[in-house]
Amino acid sequence: MTDARPRIVVTRKVAEPAMELLRETGDVFSPDPDRALPPGELQAAVAGADGIVSTLQDRVDGALADAAGPQLKVVATVAVGYDNADVRALTDRGVVFTNTPGVLTDATADLAFGLLLAVTRRLGEGERLLRARQPWSFHLGFMLGTGLQGKTLGIVGLGQIGQAVARRALAFGMDIAYTGRRRAPDDVERQLHARHLPFDELLRTADVVSLHCPLTPETRHLIDARALDTMKRSAFLVNTTRGPVVDEPALADALAGGVIAGAGLDVFEREPDVHPRLLELDNVALAPHLGSATVETRTEMALLAARNVVSVLAGEGPITEVKA
Repeated sequence: MTDARPRIVVTRKVAEPAMELLRETGDVFSPDPDRALPPGELQAAVAGADGIVSTLQDRVDGALADAAGPQLKVVATVAVGYDNADVRALTDRGVVFTNTPGVLTDATADLAFGLLLAVTRRLGEGERLLRARQPWSFHLGFMLGTGLQGKTLGIVGLGQIGQAVARRALAFGMDIAYTGRRRAPDDVERQLHARHLPFDELLRTADVVSLHCPLTPETRHLIDARALDTMKRSAFLVNTTRGPVVDEPALADALAGGVIAGAGLDVFEREPDVHPRLLELDNVALAPHLGSATVETRTEMALLAARNVVSVLAGEGPITEVKA
């Protein structure tokens, strides 16, 4: 570090403890008002930055690094996924890129299971009925849902969040199957009583398919019309990873046509837009990207991002670096 205090740009408002930590290290700038900046404004905002704290709304690439200038040392995203970042372009410019793994695992797993309960037990549908002041009366056939005990949860991507969802499913008496690019360690399979299956076999046999794979060119529209048609007509889909992993129009068709029984979605292809047909269907539970949205989790995410920036600017290296 030079004698001058480094300039640190925080592109969107983050928890105050993280801001305080950054202020101890450098001069912190954050755009006001707090909003997602279009590329031109974002590039102007980061000019002269030694460190940047970014969010999923920001395109982090070579153009952003060039706009900041050759003194830029680190970009820390307040997220686990980094499909919005060109890590190779940053690395080629000598810029360290970091993310926030681990700290949002339980919050996202809780949300995934909440969506599953909401769609299988028709909680959103029931609440809408009451808020609309529709007449109702209890009887033994009223708004019957689907139980989870003895059903198979098929997890696509048995990473930290996938494993956390599996642990919750075990508590509900579910059986665990999973698929992914590689098998999980033997001890993880034993602890979760998890069976590894090829992707298509998992689709054919699972009662619930829960998505926890990263968004890559290979996983974009992984769940398309063919995949949905492979699933059981009684099956449910849960997506808390990235919206483009699912072909949204194909999912709307499948839900409307009874190809699958229902879905729980926290993420969407073109956020904040949601496919209008999904909004019209009762057999889908929807949430506005709330996976990590607890005070505790978002604070820890911001603190980890801030610690990464502070550590790199102090010459001590990153804590959770993403390699190109």
